[in-house]
Amino acid sequence: MPGEAKPGNYHVFLSFRGTDVRNNFLGHLYVALDQKGIHTYIDCEELRKGEQLTPALLKAIEDSRIAIIVFSEDYASSPWCLEEVEKIMECKEQRGLTVFPVFYKVEPKEVRTPRGSYQEAMVKHESKFGRDSEKVKRWKKALYDAGSLFGWDLNDKDEADSIRRIVQEISIQLDRTPLYIAKHPIGIHSRIVELESMLNLESKDDVLMIGLWGQGGIGKTTLAKALYNDIFRRFEVSCFLANVRETSKDSKDLVHLQEKLLSELLLGKGLTVYSVDGGITLMQDRLCRKRVLLVLDDVDDVKQLNALAGGREWFGKGSKIIITTRDKHLLTSHGINKDHIYEVKTLKYGEALELFKKRAFLGKTEMVIRMDLVCSALHYANGLPLALEASGSFLHGRREREWESALNKLAKIPNKTINDVLKLSYNGLEDYAKEIFLDIACFFKGQSMEYIVKVLNNCDFDTKIGVQVLVEKSLITIEKRSIATEMEIELEIVQMHDLIQLMGMDIVKQECRDDPGRRSRIWLCEDVCEVLSREMGTDVVKAIVLVLPKTKAIYIGPNAFTNVRRLRLLIMINVHNSFQGPVCLPKELRWFEWPQCPYFPEFSSCPNKLVGLNLYKNTIQVVREQFKDLKNLKFLNFSECLSMVCMPDLNLTPNLEELYLRGCKNLECAHESVACHTRLRLLNLKGCSNLHHLPDVLQSKNLQILNLTDCSKLQRFPNIPNKIKGLKELYLRGTSIEELPASIENLVSLENLSLINCKKLANLPSSIYKLPNLENLILDGCSKLIKFPKKEEDLTDLHSKMGFPKLLILMLGGCNLHDVEFLENHSCFPYLRQLCLSKNNFAKLPTCEHLYNLQHLSVEECHQLQEIGKIPEKLQELWATSCESLTKLANPLNSLKLLFFKC
Repeated sequence: MPGEAKPGNYHVFLSFRGTDVRNNFLGHLYVALDQKGIHTYIDCEELRKGEQLTPALLKAIEDSRIAIIVFSEDYASSPWCLEEVEKIMECKEQRGLTVFPVFYKVEPKEVRTPRGSYQEAMVKHESKFGRDSEKVKRWKKALYDAGSLFGWDLNDKDEADSIRRIVQEISIQLDRTPLYIAKHPIGIHSRIVELESMLNLESKDDVLMIGLWGQGGIGKTTLAKALYNDIFRRFEVSCFLANVRETSKDSKDLVHLQEKLLSELLLGKGLTVYSVDGGITLMQDRLCRKRVLLVLDDVDDVKQLNALAGGREWFGKGSKIIITTRDKHLLTSHGINKDHIYEVKTLKYGEALELFKKRAFLGKTEMVIRMDLVCSALHYANGLPLALEASGSFLHGRREREWESALNKLAKIPNKTINDVLKLSYNGLEDYAKEIFLDIACFFKGQSMEYIVKVLNNCDFDTKIGVQVLVEKSLITIEKRSIATEMEIELEIVQMHDLIQLMGMDIVKQECRDDPGRRSRIWLCEDVCEVLSREMGTDVVKAIVLVLPKTKAIYIGPNAFTNVRRLRLLIMINVHNSFQGPVCLPKELRWFEWPQCPYFPEFSSCPNKLVGLNLYKNTIQVVREQFKDLKNLKFLNFSECLSMVCMPDLNLTPNLEELYLRGCKNLECAHESVACHTRLRLLNLKGCSNLHHLPDVLQSKNLQILNLTDCSKLQRFPNIPNKIKGLKELYLRGTSIEELPASIENLVSLENLSLINCKKLANLPSSIYKLPNLENLILDGCSKLIKFPKKEEDLTDLHSKMGFPKLLILMLGGCNLHDVEFLENHSCFPYLRQLCLSKNNFAKLPTCEHLYNLQHLSVEECHQLQEIGKIPEKLQELWATSCESLTKLANPLNSLKLLFFKC
């Protein structure tokens, strides 16, 4: 049976010239269609008036699913019929109306290129409307397009047999019914608009593959169905293959899917497929000339794509292939451009509320439940359609106390329906990726990518590729977050949907519901306290993270960790005075964090595989013997250890890469081992306000970041006798340094140099121009800096001719510059974009039009500035507020965004 037509709509619209066919062929065709239950619109010709189609007739065409145009000998003589065929072809193009021509006692070529009676009719129309009439041109085009379509030529054919074949084909076409989408398709329309734009439906040339990517339960299938329903009639044939993941467990299943696909795209022509390879050959052969719409729903394996849509060349021009998946990499590896991957995101708040109300209150506008409970339910679902529907249906009809109880339960124990859907993505992971996912779910959600990679890499995981896989599988997301420092830093924060996190935590709990000491990860405070205080741990435990409420205490005895032999990660926050004497930590331990511990732990058996140690805010004064066995230590954090007076000897930790001593305010000197350590990459001494001595010479070839910000007693920076290729960032803000050594030029990889508020800095060496990779030089607030050095020409070194060859930003605000003649040198600053000279004492800004790339220039509050020379054409902004003495500008500033106030 054909799909049911909506009330007022028609399955078939019949266009005909009544005097030719009404009482014979057309009447028989109409009866045959009606007998098959096909709702057919047939116009009453006697009621036609004038040449314009009535609104009712136009709506009948628009609302029909198929149009049959019966071209008879006298058809073209009727302007009404020609208007009909024009409207029909317009609906074919714009609405996907399926059109079939029937040639009754005329040849198709007579219709396409008017001949015989059709030529005579068009001559008469041209005589009436004009030879160049746009109306007649449109009619001719419509006749040509319609006459070129697949249809039926009834000349010398048995009429009864022809009618049977027509009805059979119409029945097949009507079986291409719209798909059931969802009871409440909220938030679909705007997404459909975006997807149709991506599909470029007007293009009839290219074969386009697009992907709908997102986490489980987010509505990919619903969206794909809605998109399919909106456009499938614009294609010659279409097929929606649902649940590809579930229906293709092995090669036999793929063969069955190939048969189904071929059957639908070849309109019922049953083909037997004997193997996947044979199916591929059949598809390439039979579909390469057909314009198809194909949706492959819930694909999770490249084998499925290779078997069902292996290449664009399989399909005819203008075909569109839509793939829904949880795995982004599956799409990119199949050659789908990232611009053709549509990320299906969670519903916006208003959409989520609307969908939830549809389920929980059956769409009623008045809610009988407290709004705070509704908000809790929305927060729980966090925009995930599956969760909104499942929780809404579960809560429907329940009282407020039951809502409170249910929401409390859902926050701890995941809903089975939701969990089963979300867990499919986890089940498809390799073992290493599962481990990384569970660590993030239990411990590291909301942490920086840098930190997670640092910790897990040193637990023998390939974290970067693992995290990328989790992103591609829609299990986590990466958010960009800027933090304000001397140089703005953009952090990558790892996030995941609350329900995915709950799913991950539940996987760990299922390892042993009753005994947390037999789980791989322990993070709930009551579980950790029970396991450690009662020494219930086992060798199943891999990681423990305890965040103890400040009002709670815990006893940890010397044997608390004896049985957790495979423990690799131990983090304890707010745990004070808990270790009762020496504690035996397992040798497998890789990462240990105990901020604010009252002393350096005395390990009875040192974890010699320890890589990361964080004893932030410890009360330790000196570190010596405790370090002797930590040969593998790479990361050490003693920040804000206010009692520390002496830096540890780094020779005891030959593999150390990062050392944090930020805020150790009683630390007076840096150990000599810092200067020549071969592995150290980062040294952070920020805020060590009593630090007054660094080694005389700096030779750490791998040091990349050195932070001495606010080391206010530091007066001298070390000499650099040899080229150092590692150091990229040097922060000297707020120090008492009076000058930089001339050997600063040996920091050949330096990119960022900050000397903000170095109040005693009076001189800069001219060798600073030789820093070949410096991009940012920040000197704001250096109030003793009267003169910025000029570049000295070095005739012996041709390579040094260009000064600051990569400098982008130069900040000299709040210095005491009496002149800025250094800007006159045409061989310096070729790429400078931003220059700040605010709050200085120079009277003239010399011509600097040679600074071709300069975009932002600030001379604010330069109270003695009288003249601004020629400036570059590319300059976008000149900030010159409070320049009371300014009287002369060298050139007009037409395209400039000017800000002159109080001048």
